[in-house]
Amino acid sequence: MRSLLIIDKLLISKFIKFGVVGCSGMLIDFGTTYLCKEKLRLNKYLSNCIGFILAATSNYFLNRIWTFESHKEEIAVQYMQFMVVSTIGLGINSLVLYLLADKLKWNFYFSKLIAIATTTIWNFFANMLFTFA
Repeated sequence: MRSLLIIDKLLISKFIKFGVVGCSGMLIDFGTTYLCKEKLRLNKYLSNCIGFILAATSNYFLNRIWTFESHKEEIAVQYMQFMVVSTIGLGINSLVLYLLADKLKWNFYFSKLIAIATTTIWNFFANMLFTFA
């Protein structure tokens, strides 16, 4: 019972750290996208891709060092695994948003909130069990 409690505390701690890292990534994503689209006048989809890649890269290193405390030497392989998980997460996010906002006609921002929550759970467990295992 005591060991189960310790595991739960570790899991909750990692999940909170993952959320903090995710918030910093969101700031990088939005800031970069805004800078590229509004100031550099790049295409909005190109700007979005640049923002996503920079945020995911930042998230990888912060999660590697802080959240999961990984010491694997194969950084390039681990980074690619993280990017695969993140790209699948982006697909899940887009699918949930499409189903709720477009198909069910729910409020866009409420749908986005559910999509983010769904994707966060996917990203956390996929990275914990695959990328940083």
